Amino acid sequence: MRGARTNDTTETATAPGRGPGVAEPAPPGEPPLTAIALRRAADQLARPWRSRVLGRVGTSAVKVVRMSELPVVEERHESTEALLVLDGVLALEVRGEPVDVRAGELFLVPAGAPHRVRPGSTGTLLIVEEEPGR
Repeated sequence: MRGARTNDTTETATAPGRGPGVAEPAPPGEPPLTAIALRRAADQLARPWRSRVLGRVGTSAVKVVRMSELPVVEERHESTEALLVLDGVLALEVRGEPVDVRAGELFLVPAGAPHRVRPGSTGTLLIVEEEPGR
């Protein structure tokens, strides 16, 4: 069934991409010292437009998302949101204007700007956004 997806999207899971390269275990509560395979992390998500928190930078979460052709309803954030397209294309509408973000491009959605995903997005997306209450 095609239709708009809501933005209730975060999944929890073990750290993706763990593998060779860890010299010693990280202290409790700290992420492992290893690279994260972003595409593999996105492919492991149960459904498109779900996100997985890979780590945190200050009060912001770093998330990976597997996009689909389905649109996503409009949202706004109190802080600027960074959207990095790893592969594919992200079809956005920001303040009523269409914006296509392609592989290797970073788009910063200004704080408070209404934005939504238009139909036709595909690929892998990395999001950095502040988490309210953190």
